[in-house]
Amino acid sequence: MKNLSKFLIIICLNFLNPLIANSAEILQIKSSNTILVGDQNRNLTIELFCVNVNENDELQATNVLKSEFPRGSKVKIKPFGFKENVLLAKVFNIKGTEEMTELLVAKNLTSEICPN
Repeated sequence: MKNLSKFLIIICLNFLNPLIANSAEILQIKSSNTILVGDQNRNLTIELFCVNVNENDELQATNVLKSEFPRGSKVKIKPFGFKENVLLAKVFNIKGTEEMTELLVAKNLTSEICPN
């Protein structure tokens, strides 16, 4: 009976306790296509997938990203591969409603150069 009680308590703690979801957050937007994200134990440099911003628009594009994705913003990352030890990925806000590349395309600061 005691073993059954202990087992039921463990089951209840595992399934009824709300899970804490850790997501990545923006640590720094280095340029219009390079950002630094981190979670609780590591940092990762990400190059935005399918972004090619004109030199003349670089500062404006970086400022747009910084205003829409301020430091500390929670984000979701959809990886597409690696290029020179840097992760190529699309970066979405935590709700999944806004993506960095799409934001730059909508502001006419870049054209999408890769397929989805």
